[in-house]
Amino acid sequence: MSRLDALFGRGSAAGSEEEHHWLSVSDLMAGLMMVFLLISIALMQHALKERDRVTQVAETYQATQVAIFEALRKEFEDDLPRWEAEIDPKTLALTFKSPEVLFATGSYQLRPRFEQILADFYPRYLEVLAPFKSVIDEIRIEGHTSSRWNRLVSEDDAYFLNMQLSQDRTRSVLNYLYQLPETQADKAWVKKTTAAVGYSSAHPELDENQQENAERSRRVSFRVLTNAESQIRTILDEVTP
Repeated sequence: MSRLDALFGRGSAAGSEEEHHWLSVSDLMAGLMMVFLLISIALMQHALKERDRVTQVAETYQATQVAIFEALRKEFEDDLPRWEAEIDPKTLALTFKSPEVLFATGSYQLRPRFEQILADFYPRYLEVLAPFKSVIDEIRIEGHTSSRWNRLVSEDDAYFLNMQLSQDRTRSVLNYLYQLPETQADKAWVKKTTAAVGYSSAHPELDENQQENAERSRRVSFRVLTNAESQIRTILDEVTP
């Protein structure tokens, strides 16, 4: 009997040790789960904060877009019809749409009438944008052509010839603006923010049948790009490992 008791006693001790072992493992797992839960909550809170930051930038961007558009519209609404120009509220592009006023066919020399328009437009344009300098990344002068050249060249050759022409035209515009007396006070900012870009026929204007409207495709735009995109990219870079 005593041997059985001794054996039973030893069995009870072993069972207690095993039970204690499993309790320790359970406590450890519970602790780890709590740690993971706290980490998950912290990450979720961080993600929500970053989402709120992106939302705030987007809302500020929208408000800035509206403010710039309204300022441009208020300043130029009486001039746009006689300049044959328009302002796009979505892209903040002010576009001169009358090709016979802008340049002669195949030429990058500004016509006298376009020089007069630019001399009237650009100093006022800089004045309108002055309150928004802190949020403007770039002023882009965009040149567009039709896809046409002449019958002696291929479609691909016409594209690259028009690319050169559109680039030469925007550089001519920028060079003329850069020499204006009214530009001199803002020359450093103009040099820092203004780019002259030629797109050839990459962005044609289309008619109601979705065919290229060659006449309307020949145009020059002044487009404002704000820093909202770079701000959002900075936020995403901060949260991306």
